[in-house]
Amino acid sequence: MTVSYRLAQIKDAAEIAQLELTHLHDELGAETQAMTGQSFSQQQILTLINQGWIMLAVIEGNIIGYVIAGPWSIFKSWPIYQAILKRIPSIEMGYSRLSESNSCQYGPIWIHRNHRGQGIFEQLVSQLARHVGKKLSYMVTFIAEDNALSFAAHTRKASMEVVDYFGFQQRDYYLLVLAVSASY
Repeated sequence: MTVSYRLAQIKDAAEIAQLELTHLHDELGAETQAMTGQSFSQQQILTLINQGWIMLAVIEGNIIGYVIAGPWSIFKSWPIYQAILKRIPSIEMGYSRLSESNSCQYGPIWIHRNHRGQGIFEQLVSQLARHVGKKLSYMVTFIAEDNALSFAAHTRKASMEVVDYFGFQQRDYYLLVLAVSASY
């Protein structure tokens, strides 16, 4: 079975919305189940699809993975992103300072359990980075300190750089950045 990668299309919106609801708490351990996760409404998913912000991994027409990115305007209503946006102007990458206009939010990313460990994560991030690099310079994400698997995947396989560490609602997070370009 061959995995193909493509941008999401309008016909994928309902399935992505259902996958988001179904797998919202996959990264949370038993001790953190009280944390409130965010999920996208179908309208937000449609907006992200229309703007080309969702990359899919597909086998025989079935979505087996996705990664969502988007402009900060879509994420601003959630308190954790408000906290992140306050930190962004103080972060320098090389000769640039991060801003809302040169970066986007990256994540969530999800891969079906039966397809993990097969290089799909790296390909999803790479494909998305190549696409985002046509619009912006940086993808920004946050990972809970206690989510060692996600941290390892993002720092080792996606080469994301830890640029900050912060607390929010009694949980600690790493803030990571990936410099992207059309040639990523």
